[in-house]
Amino acid sequence: MRQDEVSSRATDRQNLTQGIAEVFDGPAVQRFHLVVAEGPSRNKTFASRSGRCSIGSHSGNDLILEDPTVSRFHCELSVDAHGVRVRDLASRNGTKIDGTRLVDGYLRDGSLLQLGRSTLQFQLGSDRIRVPLSERTAMGPLVGKSPAMRTAFALLELAAKSDATVLLEGETGTGKEGAAEAIHRESARRDKPFIVVDCGAIPGNLLESELFGHEKGAFTGACQRRLGAFEEAATGTLFLDEVGELPLELQPKLLRALEAKEVRRVGSTQWRTVDVRVVAATNRDLRREVNTGHFRGDLYYRLAVVTIVLPSLRSRLEDIPLLVDRLLETLGAESGAAALLSAPEFVRSLESAAWPGNVRELRNFLQRCLVFGQPVAADTAAQTPADCVGVWDYADARHRAVQEFERAYLEALLARHDGKVARAAKEAGVGRVYLYRLLKRQGLTAKLPPMEH
Repeated sequence: MRQDEVSSRATDRQNLTQGIAEVFDGPAVQRFHLVVAEGPSRNKTFASRSGRCSIGSHSGNDLILEDPTVSRFHCELSVDAHGVRVRDLASRNGTKIDGTRLVDGYLRDGSLLQLGRSTLQFQLGSDRIRVPLSERTAMGPLVGKSPAMRTAFALLELAAKSDATVLLEGETGTGKEGAAEAIHRESARRDKPFIVVDCGAIPGNLLESELFGHEKGAFTGACQRRLGAFEEAATGTLFLDEVGELPLELQPKLLRALEAKEVRRVGSTQWRTVDVRVVAATNRDLRREVNTGHFRGDLYYRLAVVTIVLPSLRSRLEDIPLLVDRLLETLGAESGAAALLSAPEFVRSLESAAWPGNVRELRNFLQRCLVFGQPVAADTAAQTPADCVGVWDYADARHRAVQEFERAYLEALLARHDGKVARAAKEAGVGRVYLYRLLKRQGLTAKLPPMEH
């Protein structure tokens, strides 16, 4: 990567960080310092400017160590309620704290952090850093009043004001697509297309055509020319969901599209210029994927010009009342059902649940309650139609029950056949095309059969 590109992207990050510091004034976290005591980068120092710091030999890190025994993305330090946490990012030589190798742990003042041949001394600072905090409690389809969510809103607002590429990180179900939509809605491109490509739901041999398009006759079944997502999103925003699932052979082509702003359809020799703002999302830590060779380091750096982490639901339980109101509204709950499911006692029971599937799991749970016509225990896995009461009229209750059954049936069917649609369709006694349609309607993915090129 050229030095001028590295400097330009570093400047983009610095400008956004400075903008946040000037506009938003939120709670403070303790500053920390690192001093390289041993190794090729000896005497190098680092003072934290936010609640996170990544360390490694790659130029995309906050602290860069010129040490061949240090992995490209070796470890990350982050400040939380318990102190300063260090996580190893699947590094080649591991991470040690005071001589003990670990994957995840907390540092104490004066700890020695060993990465390869480099040793860093960790020191807690005497001052504190302001955390960005927006005054808003909603942005696009996202809602939340917790500090964790309002911090995310602050970053999303700043990202929307620029045209920089954004990488959204977070567990499954935390609302990454909603965050991408919010960035688009508040950007200068708001009146232009917003195109979504789920990189994890499309087979690798079809994904290239989905992204870049194809010419007529480019492969078997290509009966006519087709524009790809980059061209469809021209002058707008392209959201690449689950970008960590992108096959290695396609990653150089995506890198060129991001850097040169041009694409080439499958079967064509002509490059076409595209004006697209890209927002990507992943539930993986792509730095780990870089270290294990499953993701290109240069592509990660190009995607992560601005990185925004969406908090898990368990870290913002105080947002559940707001979320319940918003989700019931989007689910079309009638006033009687909405009153039952937003009652204080029931909402308190939701706040004590684990929600490993985050907001998506909460939404599915509330939908189940609507199907049954009454609140159910948050840890109840299933109910029977006999549990339904007369909050809904017959036609509506039947429709909701059918939808619930259909999703449960399809999930179990796919699980039995390892996601392979051909075998699943045979057992179900339906055609593959029809089964694909059912899966798409329920938002489920499967292992699709390869297409001959």
